[in-house]
Amino acid sequence: MPTYNKLVRDRIPEIISGTGKKHSTRILNKSEFIKELRRKSLEELEEYMRADNHEEALEELADLLEIIHALAETHGASIEKVDELRKQKAEERGGFKEKIFLIEVED
Repeated sequence: MPTYNKLVRDRIPEIISGTGKKHSTRILNKSEFIKELRRKSLEELEEYMRADNHEEALEELADLLEIIHALAETHGASIEKVDELRKQKAEERGGFKEKIFLIEVED
C-alpha cells in the first residue's frame, strides 16, 4: 500500500473509497494545516513550472489559487481581502504587465 503523507482535496477520500480501495486519513490541526498548505503550494508551483502547455499551466494555476483561498482563510481573511491587498500593491508598485526585467542598479 503506497504511503502519501500529504494534504489532499476534501473529496479525495470519497473518490478513493469509490474505487473500492481502503485508505487512512486524519484531520490536521491549524498549525499542521498551514504547514501542509505551504508544502502543497510548493508542490503545485513545481507542477506549474513543469507544465508543457497552456492547458496544463492553467490547471496548476487553478490548484495554486485553491491553496491561496485556503491559506487566506487560515489567516482569518477572505480571498477578496487578499485581492484588495494585491490591488493596493499594484497601484503603489505596479504589476507585471510591462514585462520589465531589472538588470542592475548602480550604487
